[in-house]
Amino acid sequence: MKNPFDLLKKTIVLNGQSYAYYSLPALQNQGFGEVDRLPYCMRILLEGLLRNCGKKGFTEEHVTRLGQKNNPESNSVLFLPYRVLLQDFTGIPVLNDLAALRSAAAEQDIDPQTINPVIRTDLVVDHSLQVDFTACERAKEMNEKMEFKRNQERYEFLRWSEQAFENLHIVPPGNGIIHQINLEYLAEMVAVNRSDGEQTLIPDCVLGTDSHTTMINGLGVFGWGVGGIEALAAMLGYPIEFNIPTTVGLRLVNQLPETCSPTDLTLTVTSHLREHGVVGKFVEVFGEGVANLRLEDRAMISNMTPESGATMTYFPVDERTIEYFRLTGRSKEKAALVEAFFKAQNLFRSTESIDPNYDELIELDLSKVEPTLAGPKRPFDLIPVRKMQAAFTTSLKEPTGLHGFGLSEENRRKTFSLSTPSGQAALSHGAVVLAAITSCTNTSNPAVLLGAGLLAKKAVEKGLTVPAYIKTSFTPGSQVVDAYLQKSGLLPYLVKLGFQVGGHACATCIGNSGPLSAEVEEILKQGLLGSAVISGNRNFEGRVHKSIKACYLASPLLVIAYAIAGTVDIDLSTAPLGDGKDGSPIFLADILPSRVELQEYLNYIDTETYQQTYQNGLSGSEQWKQLNSAEGALFGWDTKSSYLLEPPFVNDFFDTQANIQNARVLGFFGDSITTDHISPAGKISTASDAGEYLQSLGCDANDLNTYGSRRGDHEVMVRGTFGNPRLRNKLVPGKEGGITLLFPDSQEMSFYEASLKYKELGVPVILIAGKQYGTGSSRDWAAKGPFLLGVRVVIAESYERIHRSNLVMMGILPLQFIEGNNADALGIHGSEIFNISDIKGIHEPGQIIQVQMKNENGNLTEFPVITRLDTPVEFQYYRSGGILPAIFADLKKGKV
Repeated sequence: MKNPFDLLKKTIVLNGQSYAYYSLPALQNQGFGEVDRLPYCMRILLEGLLRNCGKKGFTEEHVTRLGQKNNPESNSVLFLPYRVLLQDFTGIPVLNDLAALRSAAAEQDIDPQTINPVIRTDLVVDHSLQVDFTACERAKEMNEKMEFKRNQERYEFLRWSEQAFENLHIVPPGNGIIHQINLEYLAEMVAVNRSDGEQTLIPDCVLGTDSHTTMINGLGVFGWGVGGIEALAAMLGYPIEFNIPTTVGLRLVNQLPETCSPTDLTLTVTSHLREHGVVGKFVEVFGEGVANLRLEDRAMISNMTPESGATMTYFPVDERTIEYFRLTGRSKEKAALVEAFFKAQNLFRSTESIDPNYDELIELDLSKVEPTLAGPKRPFDLIPVRKMQAAFTTSLKEPTGLHGFGLSEENRRKTFSLSTPSGQAALSHGAVVLAAITSCTNTSNPAVLLGAGLLAKKAVEKGLTVPAYIKTSFTPGSQVVDAYLQKSGLLPYLVKLGFQVGGHACATCIGNSGPLSAEVEEILKQGLLGSAVISGNRNFEGRVHKSIKACYLASPLLVIAYAIAGTVDIDLSTAPLGDGKDGSPIFLADILPSRVELQEYLNYIDTETYQQTYQNGLSGSEQWKQLNSAEGALFGWDTKSSYLLEPPFVNDFFDTQANIQNARVLGFFGDSITTDHISPAGKISTASDAGEYLQSLGCDANDLNTYGSRRGDHEVMVRGTFGNPRLRNKLVPGKEGGITLLFPDSQEMSFYEASLKYKELGVPVILIAGKQYGTGSSRDWAAKGPFLLGVRVVIAESYERIHRSNLVMMGILPLQFIEGNNADALGIHGSEIFNISDIKGIHEPGQIIQVQMKNENGNLTEFPVITRLDTPVEFQYYRSGGILPAIFADLKKGKV
């Protein structure tokens, strides 16, 4: 079909080259409306609707809907990204599913080589390195050696995938994390599509299988995180459908105080947005305060978007954006093209720009921000440094839950003896046992890393040290960080305090923190409530380390400060960090670098540093190059593998037309159940169902690796579902871990064991939850795992965006309690029997249906719920049994 908007094409001539583009100003001149008053992010969405009109699913109506967004009858639009971005923990399952589609195609006598990504797809291997070795000269070398030993089979699969699939590029391990490499190297800002002798400009739009893909919004790139199954659909050319979101304008005014870091601002913005309520919304940042932020500051704020609940946190392109694009080594010609395109499209923000019309407006005064942490269990629970001691004391007393640990008064007074090289140390609750300057949120920003280096320099010069029992680590987001820390002369001071570079990967923040010392593990088992302080973006229970209950997010500067202090049970605004070499008390204020000092060190960063880092195009190490990799169009599945099995999702699916009769509750949860609770990423315990299964295959008990690394093996992952040691299931009150009850006899067992019993009995199972179900990572295994356990339905008070979508894509029906209603109000205990007889009658998104509940006394209760199939396409995917069966059906019809 011919694109009816071809008439809006204009051209840019630059350096003797002519480039076409679909002009937004021309659309406004045609009477569409005030395009120049739309939020910048919505203008980019509109450009995609213009450019793709006539392609799969795109119609003129989608264009007009942006001007009629409050029309409940037609509120959905389509989006097809320019590229897809994967990391290995979430990306290998995507490629696993893609390989399975090829195998299924071959069985149907369909040419498997017809199945390929049709858009650019990059996979960055960055989630598999564990911090086994730290605070020693060879830490990086030894950690990387262990990484390859553990993950050789997975990496060989990636090498096969790169040769088998078109449009797929693998960034080998050791180069850095996905988000920083995306920011510094992969992102194009504007791409050139060459077709039929014409060069057409396309805004660089991206979907990523890491929820923090939004970091690139700081560079003015449109995109967000999705589940792997949704990313696979986009890779195969299926557009993403969603309801036009509410846009929230976040106005920033003034500038940060001298004592505040960009991390303090980032945590404050995250909490501010979460408090306002931005789940599923587009946030766009504007105001005079934006000009006072470095590009890397903006990227940090955008990175934390999933923690606020928003879909995007977008910073429009301006002069600072173009300056950063040039600084990071992009060519002058490409930077000029980017600037010309964004200005021609009225997508370039300047001091003369008129503020867009936002659906909602909020404001943040940067001058009111103060040094801050977030925790102890959620990334948006803000604690100013001056209130940290009081907050921690309160958390010890509060009942076990989102904020408390439920310790008795007697327990709170306990101390624990630890043997150290310098003698016995008496530790009390709050003792720091893990301090990590980890990647993602912070290591894109030289301001906080050079700041940390300066703080370390002053601390070392004054004679401060970090206790030897604290596990310290530093895993930068790219090798650029090493370069400027070495140039500045600050790296040796970080090393002196134990923050030796241990590798370039996600590491601690994903749960790959590695082992604590045996002595520290022992006193944690004895009851010490130890703490972790990390510069990452997530601190959900059981995520960073299964033995550490309290985890706080903080700037790299504060990570070092609390490591020196040795405890979070301290007010660093008034109490000293310790005594200096002359015996005098040293306070945090004594070692904090000034803005003037920091600026001097920021001058060590230049274009040459970036060019030298990326001049070889991110080639792999010798270990990577020497990997054996199979060739051919079909992957040779090994049924004895414990890492890569042919997944069952293409042909196995629910009959979503069938009503649910006599269902039991497999899990009954409260608020803020995260994807880490549902499908852990950390180390596999020998005593878990997954651990016992792996050992039955002959895997060594010391080499079980992590759930994240085993995501290509559904047999491991189904056994690990709901296996988080900090999970609280209301069916077993007072207990933590992956346990539930089997009804009607109320037998206690693991989720996996209970699911097998229910399957044997032919009993369907459901989940019940509170608010914010599925907060956190975009991992599709948080939906795939419950699918394999037999979960047909989830009933929750509210959902986080990505997880709700993942449930639909697996054929699991997300239902939502009517506002004002919940499990408590309905008197649900979890022992009831549930019937849902309206499933066959679901015919549209958002339909209200009835759930019938029968308690142990035979009393019946009926209550309404909302079907959270939010768009027509989601409804179709659900009816097909999920997106993979739908894709395979299209494949058999020759539509892929």
